[in-house]
Amino acid sequence: MARSTADTTRSQPWSATPTDETFSALATDEEGLSSSEAERRLSEHGTNEIHEAERTSILDLLLSQFRNPLIYLLVVAALLSLGTGLIPGGEPSYTEAVFIALIIVANGVFGFVQDYQATRSIEALRELASPDATVLRDGEKQSIDAEQVVPGDVVYLEQGDAIPADARVFDAEELRTNESPLTGESTPVEKTTECIAEDTPLAERRNMVYKNTTVVKGRGRAVVVETGMETEVGGIATQLDEADDRQTPFQTEVEHLGKQIGALVVSLIVLVVGVQFLFTATEPTAILLVGITLAVAGVPEGLPAVVTFTLALGAREMVDRNALVRRLPVVESLGSVDVIVTDKTGTVTENRMTVTRLYASGAVVDLSESNSKAASSDGDDQRVAANGNHGREPDVAPLLRCGAICNNVDRTGDGEYRGEPTEIALRRAADDADIDPVGDRIREIQFSSERKRMTVIVENGEPTAYMKGAPETVLERCDSVLEDGDVTELTDEKRREILNRTQSFAADALRVLGFASKPVEDPSADADGIEDDMVFLGLQGMLDPPRAEVEDAIADCRSAGIRTVLATGDNLTTAQAVGEQIGLDPDGALTGGDITEQSADELGRTIEDVDVFARVEPDHKVRVLNALQDSGHNVVMTGDGVNDAPALTQADVGVAMGQRGTDVARQASDMILQDDNFATIRDAIREGRGIFENVRKFVNYLVSTNTGEVLVVFLGVLLGSLLFPSQFSGTSQALILTPILILWINLVADTLPALALGADPHADGLMDRPPRPTDEGVINTRVLVSILTIAVLLAVTGLGVFFYALDRTGSLLRAQSLLFTFIVVVELIRIQVIRSRYDQTLRSNLWLVGAIGVSLLVQLAVLYTPLHEFFQVVPLSLVEWGWIAVGFVVFLLLNVVLSALNSRIFESRVSE
Repeated sequence: MARSTADTTRSQPWSATPTDETFSALATDEEGLSSSEAERRLSEHGTNEIHEAERTSILDLLLSQFRNPLIYLLVVAALLSLGTGLIPGGEPSYTEAVFIALIIVANGVFGFVQDYQATRSIEALRELASPDATVLRDGEKQSIDAEQVVPGDVVYLEQGDAIPADARVFDAEELRTNESPLTGESTPVEKTTECIAEDTPLAERRNMVYKNTTVVKGRGRAVVVETGMETEVGGIATQLDEADDRQTPFQTEVEHLGKQIGALVVSLIVLVVGVQFLFTATEPTAILLVGITLAVAGVPEGLPAVVTFTLALGAREMVDRNALVRRLPVVESLGSVDVIVTDKTGTVTENRMTVTRLYASGAVVDLSESNSKAASSDGDDQRVAANGNHGREPDVAPLLRCGAICNNVDRTGDGEYRGEPTEIALRRAADDADIDPVGDRIREIQFSSERKRMTVIVENGEPTAYMKGAPETVLERCDSVLEDGDVTELTDEKRREILNRTQSFAADALRVLGFASKPVEDPSADADGIEDDMVFLGLQGMLDPPRAEVEDAIADCRSAGIRTVLATGDNLTTAQAVGEQIGLDPDGALTGGDITEQSADELGRTIEDVDVFARVEPDHKVRVLNALQDSGHNVVMTGDGVNDAPALTQADVGVAMGQRGTDVARQASDMILQDDNFATIRDAIREGRGIFENVRKFVNYLVSTNTGEVLVVFLGVLLGSLLFPSQFSGTSQALILTPILILWINLVADTLPALALGADPHADGLMDRPPRPTDEGVINTRVLVSILTIAVLLAVTGLGVFFYALDRTGSLLRAQSLLFTFIVVVELIRIQVIRSRYDQTLRSNLWLVGAIGVSLLVQLAVLYTPLHEFFQVVPLSLVEWGWIAVGFVVFLLLNVVLSALNSRIFESRVSE
């Protein structure tokens, strides 16, 4: 019976294991497995699939909308309103309970719809799997479902194949794979069969191929060593599944705010009930009714709905800017970040190899996106820039033509290129210059790792051989050089110049190839004879270039006090070069090995001065992220590969790429850039800052008015019990404001304008300010002072109006009506007082103008229509409106004086 292979998985250093020992450890050989043995191993190891992370059910998604301390307070308030019916002499307050229930349901449904739409727009891990694989079973090649691949299977690898599992290569013919989804490195990896040191980083294990990567050139065979969740991709998926979701700073703050309000309300209820019970003759039922009223007054019923509405409005704005938000609180969280950790490939770069520099006729030519043509076939339209060569513009057409001919790229009818990225770059450079690789191919002398060159012979009038390869190798085969259309001797001095130029290109992280050509008499001659005495044409340097807009976006972020850190799987030289090109400091760059060697404390200290990290693997990114977060930073982590998923999950804001990103990265993220544009992150941060500012405005507005209402009820009942005991002792007369009136103020007079505040235009200069401190919440010291100031002013002036009216009219009902209307008017005007501190006029937000107008009209309808009987208020006379006007003027004057003092103390008009 075949021995078990389960004990070999995930523990064996396969890249350091010789081929024969690998076969032995897996109990297989080059002939593969039998069908029966494969079936047994499938039962032992399970299917070769990435287990999909458990999806949030619709029910859980809906219930999550109600897991909020503010919602809990509203539920308690509703139950207390119904509970009055259990008190002797009391009646259940159905109206209040229904109003509160409607707010709870509306807020939950609104948030659910937004989250459901975002969640269902993201597909997860199942699409990772390759549909089939070619294996050797029972001595024959078979195409099977990739999920049926098992350890010990021999798989065949051809250009274009998706690699079905992690496997050890034992046969390779020019085999190259694209591992950027796993390692982040954009350059194809040439595979070998030789053993590699055990401590070699993942990106450099050239005798291994990995699940979820693809073959871009050549062919080979490999023996499967890991499948399913035991693969490198599976390990990342496991980390992703086990990672805890972090609450956004705003979620934490709203939860804290809810607890604070709850504690305040309970404390006030206990205080008022205790004072009334001990020092007044108020009936127990009336005392309990006061407690319920305080609970209703203290809870800003509209706050959850307004917050949800504002965040959803921001999320919709971001969608218009190509940023899809998966969780609403993330919208605000973007405004508080101070570090962006970004991947390189496809995020700050274009994720395609591009020829960016040429060397021909002794001159360097820089190609840029602004050049629609680098050269033309006749050399008459050379839109190039020659640097350091006295303005001389060399004829680069022969060099580009050689790159296009010595090439195996196919071009589809719709203009797409298919082939190895390096060859695609060469072909595209020629196509952009309108250079046609003319001639019929006669023969190809293939590239090999030993030869380090490739030669193609084409017939175009006369047979001509075109060579490309490592510059040193090509130079060895050349005895002359093409300069300005003339073939001259390749002297030692010119050789040194070419080699020096090669080194300078490489120092800028360019991948450099040399090119040569010559006419041939006999295309079938020996390869060495054909490749001797070539004419050197020049060099082409290529790289995955940064996006044009990234440097400006990073500069804008820097102006906003946001630091950008580059973390990539590429080698150190490439990472430093790209970092410098996008405006980062390459000095002091660290590698993944450096990260591993440092303790958490050491990394926490050094990370503040490092802008570039190279050769990073998934655990390195997580360590970098954790070090930044432990230092108090709010971090955006961007990425598009499978390797980015764990860090995306744990980041304060995880941002995945929509076009080039893998499904795993999208699933792990909080936000998806639909245009893969780093500049979109800058725009999203600006939007987040503007949203936070609006949130701060209406939190100030709602909490200050609710606090004022609490003080009005608290002080009014106490003073009323002392000053007017006969009118404040009975159950029906114990309240200065009834719960239904307070609910009306909170839901109509407060919530509608607050919703309109969410649409306030963002102030200029948002990206010229530093991020707010990580420990500063929506309610900072200045906002707290403003809230308390307004609450006291509202209570003092409102109670002044109330007791004046009560003394003059002797009617508690009329005094309540006056106080009710006074609070509505003051709160509607106060909203513009808050906005004026941000230099915003009423005309800048027509929605707010409309909301205030509607609220005033509805208030008049309550007073002067039959609705006044339902609300138990009375119409006001013109004289009584005059009393309200006097009280309002007093409130406004005191508010102006105290606001000016507040501004002077805090020295900032926009810190609220």
